[in-house]
Amino acid sequence: MNAMNQMTSQKADKVKKESHLKEIWRRFKKSRTAIIGLVLLCFILFLAICADLIVPYQKGIEQIGSDRFTSPGSAYFFGADHLGRDQFARIVHGSRYSLLIGITTSVISLTIGGLLGAYCGYFGGTFDNIVMRFMDVVMTVPPVLLSLAVVAALGPSLKNLLIAITISSVPGKVRLVRSVVITVADQDYIESARSYGSSHLRVILKYVVPNAMGPIIVSTTMGISSMILSAAGLSFIGMGVQPPSPEWGALLSEAKNHMFRAPYLLYIPGACILLTALSFNLVGDGLRDALDPKLKD
Repeated sequence: MNAMNQMTSQKADKVKKESHLKEIWRRFKKSRTAIIGLVLLCFILFLAICADLIVPYQKGIEQIGSDRFTSPGSAYFFGADHLGRDQFARIVHGSRYSLLIGITTSVISLTIGGLLGAYCGYFGGTFDNIVMRFMDVVMTVPPVLLSLAVVAALGPSLKNLLIAITISSVPGKVRLVRSVVITVADQDYIESARSYGSSHLRVILKYVVPNAMGPIIVSTTMGISSMILSAAGLSFIGMGVQPPSPEWGALLSEAKNHMFRAPYLLYIPGACILLTALSFNLVGDGLRDALDPKLKD
């Protein structure tokens, strides 16, 4: 009998979750800008995932001297750079670097910041005060400047760029998760779960985390665009991904010396960075409205 009741309860929870997801999608698709951002983001993800199928990487590193500064056209869709390399191939494969940096740093910083923030917000106490005062000190340094300092200390490379951007992003994630967890932990249903003898781990995983995910997901989604822009900026000044890797910021850095002779070498990577950041922001705005419990139909 208990097994049947448990199965019935699991089915009811599953139906409730499915209906909740459908409601979130219904609210999300009401925003035209959010749908435009989602379509644009899916297209960029498609380019990154299927880059090798779209155009071989070899075309992006092959140098043909006679084709230097070839304008966009039938021969080269996005033109050729100062070394005669296919700019379209470099743009397509460069999408992998930008998305890798944005998504990886967001996931790592959210994991580290989420664990610290959740612990501090749920338990409080001395550890909470020590961690938050340290985060306050770190946040006095602008994120870009902190990233620049870390890269300067470790040396310019993709791995060090990931480390630098992650370090600069963790304090914000800690403060965000802590504030959300504090708000959720004070609710009556949390006190009720505790009164029934539920362990702290069960309360956090079953009640606190699911109810705190809305603002965290929105912040993480919109934060990816900031990380992509930060990575592009550091690569542009030579402190991030190094040439000949076709990261979009590095492409801008290579093109700045030829901006008057071949302006398309600047416009196209710049537009890609702009559209990618815009797509994440639009999706984040849509998720914010869709996950807002105060939103009326």
